[in-house]
Amino acid sequence: MGSDPQFAESARSLAKELVSRGLTLVYGGGDVGLMGVMAQSTLNAGGEVIGVIPKVLMDRELGLDDATELHIVESMHERKMLMAEKADGFIALPGGIGTLEELFEILTWAYIGLHRKPCGLLNVEHYFDSMISFLKHTEANGFLHQSFERFLMVHENPVELLDAMESHTLPEVETVIEKARESKN
Repeated sequence: MGSDPQFAESARSLAKELVSRGLTLVYGGGDVGLMGVMAQSTLNAGGEVIGVIPKVLMDRELGLDDATELHIVESMHERKMLMAEKADGFIALPGGIGTLEELFEILTWAYIGLHRKPCGLLNVEHYFDSMISFLKHTEANGFLHQSFERFLMVHENPVELLDAMESHTLPEVETVIEKARESKN
């Protein structure tokens, strides 16, 4: 759940906002941590919840049996693929390495053109500021050919984040290969 009670409160606020907009929560399927708070809050507000959890984590994370749909899959890869298929957008809340790994994978997929769904960070209490600074550093040093900010919306407030995601269109992807060809010409 993290050390700051505001993390859980923001998860509850985001869940209520999703439900008020008629959106379904697609998430990792567990009933622990912030994802558990999100799922329970979504259900408590009358919303629908689709969970996707690998067998190996089902017992450890105590999968949410109350979910509208609960998909138990074989692997983490299958989990991410099914979540990506079912979701219309992606939001990362404060979390650990699993959250970061999933965020960077889905952001990479957007960055290379594998999907055109909005990606967002709920930057509760400036949790992601260091990561954002690092991404700016990566861009400044020439390792990102397009600004990550074109692909990732960052807000501290759930309403503002969802508003931005609903109105945002991902840019057309200019691949690294296309960029390299242009620089040679």
